[in-house]
Amino acid sequence: MAKVPRLAAGRARALGVATRGTTNPNRLRRIDRWMAGTPAVQSALDSPDPLVVDLGYGATPVTTLELATRLRAAHPGVRVLGLEIDPERVAAAKPMAEPPWLDFRRGGFELAGARPVLLRAFNVLRQYTEAESWQSWETMLARLAPGGLLVEGTCDEIGRRCSWVLLDADGPKTFTLACLPADLERPSDLAERLPKALIHRNVPGEPVFDLLRALDACWATAAPFAPFGPRARWVEAVRLLAGEGWPVLDNRRRWRLGEVTLSWSAVAPNPA
Repeated sequence: MAKVPRLAAGRARALGVATRGTTNPNRLRRIDRWMAGTPAVQSALDSPDPLVVDLGYGATPVTTLELATRLRAAHPGVRVLGLEIDPERVAAAKPMAEPPWLDFRRGGFELAGARPVLLRAFNVLRQYTEAESWQSWETMLARLAPGGLLVEGTCDEIGRRCSWVLLDADGPKTFTLACLPADLERPSDLAERLPKALIHRNVPGEPVFDLLRALDACWATAAPFAPFGPRARWVEAVRLLAGEGWPVLDNRRRWRLGEVTLSWSAVAPNPA
């Protein structure tokens, strides 16, 4: 991916537009849990200066506070910076920044001049075009610390249906679907929460379309597991998916949480 020149910290201007600001406690618990259990993320947090940025935290900073609590449980040295482009939201959050490891500032895709080892950007790209979302990825990746990671994705209002992409300086690495299996009629219900880079690609002939249809077929085949509960049925469906040759990267322990992570190659959009 092309590099975007980094703005000097003192001259950085806020890039982007304000989100709707929808925020609910525990909305991002699934992504936080995934980051806490993913070796690549944990390795990034083992850096000498583990700064984490939460971009676009919304009307209240509750999910930023939750992120800090969850990551610091395993990495006490983590510092968390919440960024919002709306100055009123920043002013409202500032009184909560009493610990020295927590701060809130005005900023957008330029990250207010910060150089984090981990950047979480959730529900911030839905109002952009697909082309703009790729450009935003490039802008954010250019501002990470060496070896830094970006996790960008989307979820519903209560965090039961989610998807996200893990990226490093070279581009997308993995794609994850996460859900409460009891909330689904079929796995393709998650299509409405695909990241902006994929949501318009859910059409015949595109890899993400093929993935969701394959997962639906495995879900149907796993119907005999339904008496053991939706979670057991999800685990069996993902096992069948991996058995068909899809590049599933995680294991049964993660599947039981309602997750499946695959290589980005499984869903990478076809060239225009």
